[in-house]
Amino acid sequence: MTRSAYLIYNPTAGQGDPEQELQLIQSLLAPEFDLYTEKTTEEVDAAALAKDAIEKGFKTVIAAGGDGTISATAGVLINSHVAFGILPCGTANALASTLGIPPSAEEACQTILAGHTRIVDTATCNGQPMLLLAGVGFEADTIEGTNKQAKKNWGMLAYVFSGLRQLREFERFEAEIETDDKLIEVTAAAVTVANAAPATSILAQGPARVICDDGLLDVTIVAPKNRASAITASYHLLQTALQNEEAQRDDIGYLRTKRVKITTSPLQNVVVDGEVIGHTEIEVECIPHSLIIFVPATGSNSPPEKLENLPESKVETKTKAP
Repeated sequence: MTRSAYLIYNPTAGQGDPEQELQLIQSLLAPEFDLYTEKTTEEVDAAALAKDAIEKGFKTVIAAGGDGTISATAGVLINSHVAFGILPCGTANALASTLGIPPSAEEACQTILAGHTRIVDTATCNGQPMLLLAGVGFEADTIEGTNKQAKKNWGMLAYVFSGLRQLREFERFEAEIETDDKLIEVTAAAVTVANAAPATSILAQGPARVICDDGLLDVTIVAPKNRASAITASYHLLQTALQNEEAQRDDIGYLRTKRVKITTSPLQNVVVDGEVIGHTEIEVECIPHSLIIFVPATGSNSPPEKLENLPESKVETKTKAP
């Protein structure tokens, strides 16, 4: 007996023939699912289609597209008890990579057909749904400096080129980072708040691993004193992420928290799940165990925190109310 599923397809996400890709996806899923398919358009986005799926009573929603399509769909499905299938067809495919979902349509469809699910955390940033991370400073500037044509031509390299441009204009800012039990004042180049993040999101990689189902956010503070230190700190984060180790440099700090508020001077760009949403200040809060996703089986370990020796910083432990 086949199950019913609502398929949201973004025909502009991939680099191949969208009609052929859609037909392939439909043929792979058809033996198991009675598919109801809708395409995103300029007038109707993935969020609107996800709302339509919920209103129609579907218990499985599958999205095929890039990170924007995936995040918009997932944002609607938070706390809906609807199972979410991801078919990554974009440039970065960050959430799929984080969860170990294969990049090819065939393998990603097989992951959904296998039926194994994981209940993960989500978050809100200034009230907006957030699956992956919020970046303040360098990462946000890098995303803002990467245009769509560059991503289409160069893929992930487009972000690398933009990052190199941003390094030439290296700037620091004063940040105040407030959690339930700490108040941190630091001169930083980047602050990243992650619910989930692939190893390629290096500015989120202070802890050994960002865990997406522990009920906590992972905050990474990158506080180099100059451009050369920023380059070496970024390389260190890449190396430790690939080796699944905690960052060991004094100019990199990290902690885990349920919620965090970040203010800066001067104001800094803010990127949430790959989209620039405005400027600081931001408030991010974790929504534990709020999204059901089809994934391959995985495990997790909880990372520690490290804040000592951050240059030009002050860390206060807040007294909790009785």
